[in-house]
Amino acid sequence: MYHIIRTTAYEPDPHHGPWLEEPHVLRLGEDLRTELTRIRAEASGEAGRPDRLPVRRLNSLLQALAPGVIATGRNVGTDGRLPWLYAREAVPPDVLAPLIGTWSAGLFREDDEGEGTDLEEKLLSEDPTVAVPLPQWESEQVDLTETVTSAGGTAEPAARLYSLLPEWVAFRLAARVFRTHGTALHFRVESSGNGARLVSWPPQRYEHRKQTWYYSACLNIAVHTVPFASRFRVHVSTQVRRWATRLDVRPHLLGGATVLLDAPLPWPEGPDRGHRLTVNTLGYDRRRKELAWRRHSPAALLPELDIVRRYPEPAELFAHPERWINGCADVAAGIVYHPSVGPHAVGPGLMPRERADLDAWVEEGLRPVLRRVTDLTRVTRRNTPSLLPRSGGSGGPGVREAQMALQRRAALARALNGRPLDVEIFWQCPETRAALLAELPKLIGFGPGERVGPEAEDTWQWRDEGIDIRVRARPAGPLAHALPVSRDRRRSRAVRLADAVEGRCEIVADRMAAPRGDAGVVIAEIAGKDRFAAVPDSDPKHALRVAWARRGWLSQFVNPPGDSAGDLEHRARWTWLDALRQLGAISPPAHRVGAGIPGDIQYAALWLVRHTRKGPTRRPARRLVAVRVRPGDGPGVIEGWDAERTEWVPYPKLLLLLSETPGSDVASVGAGDRGDDATTPAGGRPADRAGAEQRRQRETEGQIRALLFQLRDRPTLLLADAGNLRQCWPRLRNGSLARDMLGFGTEPDQRLTVYGHDLRMVLVRDANAREEVAEWYAHDAKEKIGFAEGVWGTGEAESRVFASTAATPHTAAKLPKGLMKLAPTATGRTAPGKTAWNPGQLEITVLGCLSEKALADSGREGEMPDRPAEWATLAHQLRYHDDYPPLARPLPLHLARLAGQYVLPVAGTKGERSAESGSDER
Repeated sequence: MYHIIRTTAYEPDPHHGPWLEEPHVLRLGEDLRTELTRIRAEASGEAGRPDRLPVRRLNSLLQALAPGVIATGRNVGTDGRLPWLYAREAVPPDVLAPLIGTWSAGLFREDDEGEGTDLEEKLLSEDPTVAVPLPQWESEQVDLTETVTSAGGTAEPAARLYSLLPEWVAFRLAARVFRTHGTALHFRVESSGNGARLVSWPPQRYEHRKQTWYYSACLNIAVHTVPFASRFRVHVSTQVRRWATRLDVRPHLLGGATVLLDAPLPWPEGPDRGHRLTVNTLGYDRRRKELAWRRHSPAALLPELDIVRRYPEPAELFAHPERWINGCADVAAGIVYHPSVGPHAVGPGLMPRERADLDAWVEEGLRPVLRRVTDLTRVTRRNTPSLLPRSGGSGGPGVREAQMALQRRAALARALNGRPLDVEIFWQCPETRAALLAELPKLIGFGPGERVGPEAEDTWQWRDEGIDIRVRARPAGPLAHALPVSRDRRRSRAVRLADAVEGRCEIVADRMAAPRGDAGVVIAEIAGKDRFAAVPDSDPKHALRVAWARRGWLSQFVNPPGDSAGDLEHRARWTWLDALRQLGAISPPAHRVGAGIPGDIQYAALWLVRHTRKGPTRRPARRLVAVRVRPGDGPGVIEGWDAERTEWVPYPKLLLLLSETPGSDVASVGAGDRGDDATTPAGGRPADRAGAEQRRQRETEGQIRALLFQLRDRPTLLLADAGNLRQCWPRLRNGSLARDMLGFGTEPDQRLTVYGHDLRMVLVRDANAREEVAEWYAHDAKEKIGFAEGVWGTGEAESRVFASTAATPHTAAKLPKGLMKLAPTATGRTAPGKTAWNPGQLEITVLGCLSEKALADSGREGEMPDRPAEWATLAHQLRYHDDYPPLARPLPLHLARLAGQYVLPVAGTKGERSAESGSDER
């Protein structure tokens, strides 16, 4: 058993002091910003809108082709006085001017001619009557470890370090070679929105079935904070970057593929020559009806700047990706693989031994300016709750499954509370129908069902121990057909989809009555979403969920054989388990934390459902979901908060209520092609959008306060995902947190006990798409590397932040922990084809508990204070359940998040839809 885990995170080394660098800094300047704003206004027809100055493509172009440029600042389109470019060497005017001139010419449509085309001449002109002065480079000392400590004790980096430091770290590491088992990997820098990446280049090769597959090592670098930590962190995570060399997708279905371009600089030698890959996006342009460079791709401008070299055309790259990844002359390009373009023989992920080797290389490259954060040790041996043993029992095989069936049956009886349960199965393949009918009685320990009713061949019934289940199976027919979405682009996408949804609702209404009980369950066999990709929005699943919910039915979908991985029996089992979850027939196992947890504890979880107009119904929505779990209670152990009626309702009823989110609850979107859910009109001013966002935050925070009042009747553990909830509750950002305090809006923090005498609050956070939580691996004194499950901490008595790691699921393939994919050994030549699954780390922050200070502040000095580690252990144990592999989040949060599947707003009535004009096709 491992007793230590190591996170791939680094912090400023106090023994080194400040990390001082003197980059050259360039500000856009008011003269140049004014000229660019004027050019933009002429090109777009919009009167001076400096906030809409599109400098992202220019930034990408400068990073790609200007020697020494290492990072770009933010908001320079709004304020020309802000730092724009950071470079290790000042870029000369005869390099900078052509880049700006070429970019400005691209602001105009192809059929326009404008003054943007001669901006280069103005920038280089010596005639003061026409010249637009280029800003001058300034030398500025920057401390790459500059830190501000919040009132709550959280160290935060200076704002510019979020973009500047990852780039500087990436270039520092790219100057070194990674050597492992006779293989040498060279890295290039790829800029990303959340930091920087290192990609090994050229790619590795893997020969499989007479075909060559390409892949690279990829390191993601990002700057983050940790609640109450005295230093900020640099997280470095590792993965396999796979490259597409065959595209099994039609061009018009390619929404946007990332392309990394390797091209030599067309300028004199620079300090970072050959160290960067340029990020571009290849996709289908529906207006031009052809493949094109999209989303600020600098590749579209390179041929104008460098007429000597041949650069890939979008259609050519799509047709011959392998030719370009191997390079044409001295230009190469790689399409980043995505499952939507077909299969790939190289498996994702790296095993812990290889991750540890890369981590050691990073640690060596960052000395002495950054040091590794302290290793974490176990805080408890009680890693799991009271689960049924998987092996070693005295009852022989089948005993565990029988015990689990008894648990499920008892949970179902408790959830139904004497009400009958109707189940409708709509099938397309007889094999699926047979598997579903066979799996249900096995899961709840019933015998074969009885055929009943006038349609004896279609209907089965089970009655036992207060449970009455009736299952009817019939062909899906037109219910499973693709939605007939109109292609009339004069009407918005949301309106056209809403019409199709209403049409499917009419079909459902004609075929189905309401269930006998409060809620029934529909299980529908429908093809996977890839089968509907040819026609956008034609997948009927969301429409059917809306239609069935209106009739009082919960819904669960299963793919036909061949559309999903796994055998049919396994998929049928999971379909029923999710149906039981929707019925509320699930309870957390009894915890094994100890006496520090009150016996009558209840759990509450908050989750923010946030859809943009790119969401499932092309309609924006924002809903706060609250779930309450009371272990050991009678019927209704799992409940949800009905904000309209201000009462707790059974979980299935909550799902049905969430499906009633009307289109009128969410106003039109006002954030252009960002897909935001702002409530100002499209093109609205930033101040308007900010005001609308503040109003929504106040409304949501008001709901949370009212909800806390409803939880005061017994000891409560409130669970929230910080990465999710801080969108509507900004005071949950790390820099705003304070121990045992809660803050709302602009009001001062208040003691947690003000909101509940026995309230505790735990925040969880995973890596998400921003690498917010560092990767990890376990190790011991003998340098063995592997996995470990448990709760981990620094060992400090006052620590509030812990790491929760789960075991590898028993269903996962067992691979050697020393498997090498980047440098396959003679005995592991097929290693690149393996999928390396690594358990993620869940960060657990005990934000509020009854600490010694909290008790004293509330006048309860004589009571025994809480141990934060016990509440972190409780949250960790809530990730476990007999029916599931370890969950990504504690069970109450898991239930709250999945409830969001029923938030499906549809555009309003037919009259309202016909009145809505304009198109949101972007």
